[in-house]
Amino acid sequence: MQTTQKNNEKPARIHFTWGVKIPMRDRVCLNATIYQPGDGKYVPVIFTLTPYVADAAHLRGIYFAQHGYVFAAVDSRGRGNSEGIFEPFANEANDGYDIVEWLSGQSWCDGQVAMWGGSYGGYVQWMALREAPAHLKTIVPTASAAAGVDFPFFKNIFSPFEIQWQTYVSGATRNDSIMNDSNFWIQKFQEMHQGYLPYKELDRIIGNTSTYFQTWVAHPRPDDYWDKMSFPTEQYDRINLPILTITGHYDGDQPGAMEYYRKHMASNSPSKPDHYLIMGPWDHAGTRDPKTEFGGLKFSEAAILDLNKLHQEWYNWRIKGKKKPAFLKKRVAYYVMGEEKWKYADSLEAIGSVQISLYLDSSEGANDVFHSGNLVDHEPTGAPYDVYTYDPLDKRFGELERKEIIDYLTDQSYELNLFGNGLVYHSEPFSKNTEITGWIKLFTWISFDVPDTDFTATLAEVLPNGAVIKLTQDYLRARYRESNRVEKLLEPGTINFYTFDGFTFFSRRIAKGSRLRLIISCPNTIFLEKNYNSGGVVAEESGKDARTAHVTLHHNKEHPSYVKLPVVR
Repeated sequence: MQTTQKNNEKPARIHFTWGVKIPMRDRVCLNATIYQPGDGKYVPVIFTLTPYVADAAHLRGIYFAQHGYVFAAVDSRGRGNSEGIFEPFANEANDGYDIVEWLSGQSWCDGQVAMWGGSYGGYVQWMALREAPAHLKTIVPTASAAAGVDFPFFKNIFSPFEIQWQTYVSGATRNDSIMNDSNFWIQKFQEMHQGYLPYKELDRIIGNTSTYFQTWVAHPRPDDYWDKMSFPTEQYDRINLPILTITGHYDGDQPGAMEYYRKHMASNSPSKPDHYLIMGPWDHAGTRDPKTEFGGLKFSEAAILDLNKLHQEWYNWRIKGKKKPAFLKKRVAYYVMGEEKWKYADSLEAIGSVQISLYLDSSEGANDVFHSGNLVDHEPTGAPYDVYTYDPLDKRFGELERKEIIDYLTDQSYELNLFGNGLVYHSEPFSKNTEITGWIKLFTWISFDVPDTDFTATLAEVLPNGAVIKLTQDYLRARYRESNRVEKLLEPGTINFYTFDGFTFFSRRIAKGSRLRLIISCPNTIFLEKNYNSGGVVAEESGKDARTAHVTLHHNKEHPSYVKLPVVR
């Protein structure tokens, strides 16, 4: 964690209180660790409500107490030293509200409360805001998960990470050693994948049946269960406080963070002009503690922001009426990878991207990176379609995942080993450096001979030297092609239109001479719930239900398939 304390400065004195009990409306008491400025003045309070135990926020507490704020690190109910039972996502709205109002009434608080936190801690902020506590003055949701959007599933496809995370927060304390043992988790996920076992049995396979895993699996798409843990669309109109949203190009919770942001921007809320967005060149952890290297990518020092200082400056501006943070030149700050610089805009729409369509085309097939189809700027003129095969019983994909892939954004193991399960399309080399900023969309016409299957689509930059940089990815379960809330199985052989509109936001300067690579396939990985294509309840399917999918992707005048790119000119 970064600080701005100079070596020759004497650290400001703070007052520390452990074990403060905060009563909730149902008489459960949550445990808080309080950090106060040493001068005894009553000042605004910043708090975080976390299932990761208050101790994890210790350095943040020290920092903010040394810079003029009380900081309260509060254990979620049932976690750390708080009473009650921890049910993920279920109680944060009411508990967040009660904490705000309790803190505002303490003798060391001036009546103003703000929030801090990332990932689950970002979700908590939105849920507290949903309840509109009177003394909440601003939130800074970072890498915010959104229940039913990007966790525990994305596009209604579960990730085994959900049981890994639930094990991490099982019991009262953090289970760091278990959580961070990638070899253990790979072994267990392999056991399910290579054994053709139902996803529903994963908690038993792991050896932890004490979680809410089975409850979540019983709700495989957005429904009333997940709606209770979300921010209602109509309530965005009533937001009336300033917000700073922080996320990253490779943040696993970017879909959640941007779900909140985009819905607020689409609302009639009077505070939309006071909602700022930072989109950095970061992964999930980097949204709190930025690094110049991860996943095989390297960035310039410009990628490193002192986020503690930026939070402090935001709170100073929005709560204490001091000057606006210098970094926030406009309401949107985004980092252009490749160019390695920050750019600014008044809104995402003001970035000035122009939608460019590239059509999928081929003449001699498109089944691997060496014999690929093309992405062209005109309607297709070659073969009318390409075909590939997805066999859920093919174990070769799992064999590629025996060890953790550290350089996951530059590694080409999957691309070079499609085993006939997928199609590859390349653009022509770019004639000049070209910035692409925003969300891409893919529109395809597809037919196959099973009642259901899953798709993944990945866009990457292929550098002139052959190296690859992954840019963005989307998934789609065929039965949810029309709505993520209503399933509709396929009539085998029919040609249907599929819109891939869940790609993550990115900004990158594509280098002169680079090409774009689009890969479309059916996921067969240990890191996702496997669809065995039978059309039944996916989590209950196993190898005995497996049906091989023969997939045809159409790209002709009657059925053009194309990708739209937001190009900045």
